[in-house]
Amino acid sequence: MKYAYYPGCSLHSTSREYDMSAKEVSTRLGIELIEAPDWVCCGATPAHVTMHVLSQALPVKSLINAKQTGADTMAVCCAACFSRLKIANYHVLNDPGKKAKINRAVGAEYNGEVAVKHLLEILAKDFGLENLKGKMTAKLDGLKVACYYGCLLVRPRKIMQFDDEENPTIMDAVVETTGAKTVDWPGKVECCGASFSITKTGVVLRLCRDILQLASDAGAECIAVACPLCQSNLDLRQPEVNKKYDKKFDMPVLYFTQILGLAMGIDWKKLGLDKHIVSPLKFLKGKNIIK
Repeated sequence: MKYAYYPGCSLHSTSREYDMSAKEVSTRLGIELIEAPDWVCCGATPAHVTMHVLSQALPVKSLINAKQTGADTMAVCCAACFSRLKIANYHVLNDPGKKAKINRAVGAEYNGEVAVKHLLEILAKDFGLENLKGKMTAKLDGLKVACYYGCLLVRPRKIMQFDDEENPTIMDAVVETTGAKTVDWPGKVECCGASFSITKTGVVLRLCRDILQLASDAGAECIAVACPLCQSNLDLRQPEVNKKYDKKFDMPVLYFTQILGLAMGIDWKKLGLDKHIVSPLKFLKGKNIIK
């Protein structure tokens, strides 16, 4: 199985542990991720509110470059990047006028021929849940996980075509192949306020508090995420949330790839588990998941 791979800016910088764990897990499964040459920033959350054509041209430039890998599908881990690449493809395939403007901006002809899939979709559907389950060597029985999808991964539904936008389950299904138990909770698609991380930190703290509280109330021992922006907010902001709201949250926020990697017996250092603000190491040792 071979895919072009778009890491995006976060996975090459502040969220290196996501990149590390995604590659380790994919290699163990025989999934080849070939980084698209000369990829550029997808524009994330700011570009589409300032210059519409640019916000489409940036992802298309990377999709065009992905063709050099020989793969016809781009694998994406970051939910924000996944959203921007899927939206760009949607406009190219469904709006001839926008397609012409986008192609003129990038200076090349692109017709939407490179499919875009999130790594969750690749694992659950292309590789298959039963096959994935068969690769687990260290079952995580007893681990209670709240799968947090955030607001970008599955919305808008007509474009993402990924999972139910109100009650997605694909991450739960992938995580449960490890033997872990996923909790039923109402916060899985709530926004963490990533776009306001710098401009309105008070809003972010309130949103993160609500998500952490909902996960805790559901009995979760950790949160699984598929977005570096969500991970950063929920992990980095916990000390501030605790101080402002007189809470005692100490909730590890792990990438779903790190959870899979642990169940595959991959060394925790290779999964980047030492790079979190709320360290999961003591917790994982207490559960006898790592030594």
